Amino acid sequence: MKTIFLYCMVLFFGISYAQQSTPKEAFLEKWENSKTYLLEIVEAMPESEYDFKPSERQMTFREQLLHIKGNMDWLRTTYFTQSDVKATEAGGTTKKEIIALVTNAFNSVSKEIETTSEETLLETVDFFAGPKSKLQILNLLQDHVTHHRGQLIVYLNLNDIEPPKYSGW
Repeated sequence: MKTIFLYCMVLFFGISYAQQSTPKEAFLEKWENSKTYLLEIVEAMPESEYDFKPSERQMTFREQLLHIKGNMDWLRTTYFTQSDVKATEAGGTTKKEIIALVTNAFNSVSKEIETTSEETLLETVDFFAGPKSKLQILNLLQDHVTHHRGQLIVYLNLNDIEPPKYSGW
């Protein structure tokens, strides 16, 4: 009985330990999955519907994607870039160009965060909504993508296109 108990404890703690990660590692894993999911949504919409918008006050499918890309570039270059590189203007008109822009924006954030120390994530920066830690900026990055990705899912549904299956992690 003791052997079974010890085996269960080792198994439990081994699994628990293996699932623990730093905030940076957790973000990077989630970020990669977020990129994959968004790109599946981008692929699902036919290019002929990239100018679709549900109402006059909303952005088109294309504008949503360029907005997502622009926000990633802005937050990355303002709060994480180690060099003088600044965000580039969101461009791209074709589906292929937009996919490349969004992919590059995700990859640039990943690259930047990979080289950011855990201690740096605790630093406080001036943000228009008040002082925030860089970790909070990472949360904002993910929340912003999630917010607009949700809108894009509605755009797919309104065009009778079944959205890709959700994968949270």
